[in-house]
Amino acid sequence: MKLSKKVQNITPSSTLAISAKAQELKKQGKDVIGLGVGEPDFDTPDYIIEAAYEAMKTGKTRYTPSSGVPELKEAIVQKLERDNNLSYKPSEIIVTTGAKHALYTAFEAVLEEGDEVIIPAPYWVSYTEQVKLAGGTPVIVNALEENQFKLSPQQLEDAITDRTRAIVINSPSNPTGMMYTKEELQSLGDICLKHNIAIISDEIYEKLIYTEDKHYSIAQISEELKQMTIVINGVSKSHAMTGWRIGYAAGPENVIQAMSNHASHVTSNPTTIAQYAALAAYETNEDALKEMKVVFAERLHILYEKLIAIPGITCDKPKGAFYLFPNVSEAVKLNGFASTDEWVTALLEEEMVALVPGSAFGAPDNIRLSYATSTDLLIEAAKRIDRFVNKHLS
Repeated sequence: MKLSKKVQNITPSSTLAISAKAQELKKQGKDVIGLGVGEPDFDTPDYIIEAAYEAMKTGKTRYTPSSGVPELKEAIVQKLERDNNLSYKPSEIIVTTGAKHALYTAFEAVLEEGDEVIIPAPYWVSYTEQVKLAGGTPVIVNALEENQFKLSPQQLEDAITDRTRAIVINSPSNPTGMMYTKEELQSLGDICLKHNIAIISDEIYEKLIYTEDKHYSIAQISEELKQMTIVINGVSKSHAMTGWRIGYAAGPENVIQAMSNHASHVTSNPTTIAQYAALAAYETNEDALKEMKVVFAERLHILYEKLIAIPGITCDKPKGAFYLFPNVSEAVKLNGFASTDEWVTALLEEEMVALVPGSAFGAPDNIRLSYATSTDLLIEAAKRIDRFVNKHLS
């Protein structure tokens, strides 16, 4: 059967491919340490599981409105007011099948065929593919490592054309863990307002920050920017609920209505039981989240210190998310490999450590490591990477 050009042009997810290869080696009895997939290694808190069970027992297993159950939408409204000083109505909220679905539905709602979307690199692997699926054209702008991989106002200005429709901002970032300051967001926002560019603000790692830096949503800065912004978030990372698949978008009412109409033909509604679980996540205290943050912060410090001691590896210490994104170009050169991709493949084959090459994120000199695994495994992984690099020194 003939496939459409649209799907043939899609690049498979490198993170999932690495994970699949690692799982295959594990099935062969290999002692693989997987640092590829980005999900908390914590179990979903008991009170959330109990809420899902209660929903099932009380018959909350049927269709819901396409945009989500009213109680959850109201809880999201309160969350945005409490955490982000953002005021929305329930009609400006859509609950989606994960934040990934919120992103894709937003692109479908605002893009015409051939519209350009500016995506700073390094970027999360699905941004470019979702834009293409929605008929748009991703325009990659390489943010500089010396600027903590953050897009500068001049870079944004230079990338804008008469086809530019939107920009993606991800803070804290996957894969770099960097964060934009309020002042940096203001500068980018001023340019977006000047050129009437929509902003897709991916804030899924908002709760996972390990410094005193404050998370800012670009929608907070002014009412004008809020009206140009679609905020994307969810419970996957903040509450260890990746498999529950509940995300959301907040934005102008006409955009959210369009997204809801789209979703009504694609998913009908997010899983009903998971919506009530997410409701409990937002209505209950965050003690479990605080514990998770403490553990992640400790792991970050341990892994970071061990990595930067390895010859040829440099890294800025990230502030959020649960990734390190070191530059390994010198190590690749010292080890005699032609590319980071070859280096990563050899590392997996020889030392059984699974990482994601930076080429997947538009940064071929780097690698991404997730520290969402046990401290013991992280220490062992760093030991294996060090052994690999020193073994191949030429």
